[in-house]
Amino acid sequence: MITALWLFALQGVLGAFDTLYYHEWKARLPAHVPGARPELLLHAARDFFYALLFATLPWIAWRGAWAAVLGAVIVAEIGITLADFVVEDRVRAPLGGVYPGERCTHAVMALLYGAVLAHVVPELLANGQLPTALALAPVPLPEGLRVVLGLMAVGVFGSGARDLYAALRLPGGHWPWPLPRASAS
Repeated sequence: MITALWLFALQGVLGAFDTLYYHEWKARLPAHVPGARPELLLHAARDFFYALLFATLPWIAWRGAWAAVLGAVIVAEIGITLADFVVEDRVRAPLGGVYPGERCTHAVMALLYGAVLAHVVPELLANGQLPTALALAPVPLPEGLRVVLGLMAVGVFGSGARDLYAALRLPGGHWPWPLPRASAS
């Protein structure tokens, strides 16, 4: 699990870059890009799953039936990501498509997530054979990595809340970006 968590931290760094640079700065998705709502909702759902993973995996062993729940979270996250690949092509068409660098970032993140799963799935299967419990079982990590993963949990949760807020078109959800002229009135 130690290797998986180091890889997961790298995944978090790439995900933060993808969100801040491509989703926020370049595409400005929360500023109500026409049709962006489905993409924002997918991002929000995925972010909430990532927050759960970042917050619990360094500390909690998902055992027995809980291992199946964790497996379902992982499968759901993969399904959301696959749906996002399709939806973002449609949403980004008015912007000229998904940015080439963003597409490459997504490919690297997918490969990295596969490496994470190569380490997590065997442990998940082993934990599934144990009595059902969410057991406090801190992974022996450097304290700095544990702190970084905790901060990533908070950050990705905040990102998901921001995307959900923007998708629901609540007041100020586009901030700091101006609304398109047609939406500003």
